Amino acid sequence: MDTGEANYERYLLGDDGAVEALVEEYKNGLTLYLNSIVGNIFTAEELMEETFFRLITKRPRFSGKSSFKTFLYAIGRNAAVDYIRKHGRSSIAPLEAHENELAERESVEDAVIRDESRAALRRALDSLPDEQRQAVHLTFFEEMKCEEAAKIMKKSRHAVENLVYRAKKALKAELEKEGY
Repeated sequence: MDTGEANYERYLLGDDGAVEALVEEYKNGLTLYLNSIVGNIFTAEELMEETFFRLITKRPRFSGKSSFKTFLYAIGRNAAVDYIRKHGRSSIAPLEAHENELAERESVEDAVIRDESRAALRRALDSLPDEQRQAVHLTFFEEMKCEEAAKIMKKSRHAVENLVYRAKKALKAELEKEGY
């Protein structure tokens, strides 16, 4: 049993302090994953909060067929899909549109993108189609297996492998074009 699953079990048994441990453990990675879907760090932070709100209020049953992280990220993905359906993609501003706000406020993205090579990688990732970007984020940054990413993305393992393969090719081409 991983710590996320153990903390969720503690919460279901009445230990409200276990929620804090869950949030601390998963908030940063979940926010970055949601940002890879919606393309706006502020919206991603709100969706991260919505994910934990759904977990606390609806108390979905965790079957144990996957890791707790996969279970939680699937809830987050569903929240992001609901958000996009309600607000549409056109209302989602890119991260670069908030440069002044980001300079004033230390965010999760500031911690990740610190030097020029990381910024180039971020630009290259942003140029990928949505599903390729999600697959790369889950498999490389979140270090999930393709099977786990497939469950979150509601795709087959083979489809995720293909998305990652195509994304790697596109990233290589984009980074070579920028001189990396």
